[in-house]
Amino acid sequence: MYPPHHLGGYELTWRSSVEHLRRAGHKVWVLTTDYRAAAPDPAFAEDLEARRELRWYWHDHEFPPISVRRMVQLERSNGRVLDRALAELRPDAVAWWAMGGMSLSLIAHVHRAALPSVGVVGDDWMFYAPEVDAWTRRTRRIRGLGRLAGGLAGVPAEVDLSGIHWLFNSVATRDHAQLHSGFRLDLAEVAHPGIDAGLFRAAFGGEWGWRLLYVGRLDQRKGVDAAVAALEHLPAEAQLTVLGHGDDRFLASLRDQCARLGVQDRVHFGHRPRTELPAAYAEADALLFPVRWEEPWGLVPLEAMAVGTPVVTTATGGSAEYVQDRDNALAIGRGADPQELARAVRELAGDPSLRARLRQNGLATAARFTEEAYNGAIERALERAVA
Repeated sequence: MYPPHHLGGYELTWRSSVEHLRRAGHKVWVLTTDYRAAAPDPAFAEDLEARRELRWYWHDHEFPPISVRRMVQLERSNGRVLDRALAELRPDAVAWWAMGGMSLSLIAHVHRAALPSVGVVGDDWMFYAPEVDAWTRRTRRIRGLGRLAGGLAGVPAEVDLSGIHWLFNSVATRDHAQLHSGFRLDLAEVAHPGIDAGLFRAAFGGEWGWRLLYVGRLDQRKGVDAAVAALEHLPAEAQLTVLGHGDDRFLASLRDQCARLGVQDRVHFGHRPRTELPAAYAEADALLFPVRWEEPWGLVPLEAMAVGTPVVTTATGGSAEYVQDRDNALAIGRGADPQELARAVRELAGDPSLRARLRQNGLATAARFTEEAYNGAIERALERAVA
């Protein structure tokens, strides 16, 4: 996905990198899927140099079954699209971004063209992509079948990631890929994404008013339901605003949960343009980020810290690399227990000095991780690959 047709932060960092490279004088084309969001992000205009021609295995938050015939058609179509783009545009290098659900055979096409590559990894796609890519999943299960099937279908079936310079968004993401992906990653380093310092600036923190906020993708792994359930254990004046897009079925389950708990009048679902997110953070007394999965990095807590909003989080995965409990955030157990989450919120409410400390140290933490520094690391990696 590529803005304005996107769901989350990975796509936003991709677009930011593209714009950075263009401002630096590079010519950059984007080749992405034909995905179209029902509600495109109004913060971004359509990129006239983004080609939305690739097909993928993902559909409506699932990877539905696909016949062998349609699978081969998809792979051949994607190969033609990429080969045509390479012949027409004649790039010096290729940058890979989110490849989960994509045709991994595209990487083999670029290898055949002898083009240098840089991969920017912002989630665990290296771990799950081989399982949801129907082509490589089928061909690798039978020893020796890959080369034969690839020759018969005219689609590469064996993918080698070893010659690519990989930039992982966190130590946690890198280590997980190296341990569990099954790929040999010869060139792997860490470059941390950061906040847009021009957009997310410190705002005055008002008096406590039980205004709680969740920002991010609507996904069960993100623990949004734990934030809703925590309201049962908080005063009646506590309100939760949930800002984000995602699976409509999960959103419906959240609304059902609100009705079941009797808190439907205290939870407000919606979304705001990215340019209005700093105001949303500033209006909140605390950001709740109770993710259950190993969060690859976690930009949302850093954005809240940059504005000066205290954060309550499970600090899993990459976010554990910058969250310091009781210093720049309050960290709760990885299970995202609603009662523990509520206790942390109550502690914040009753301790102005704690809120002040989290605010001060959170501002300092966010200042260490900037979008500009991250984009610069990607640019340097591309220049080294071409050189």
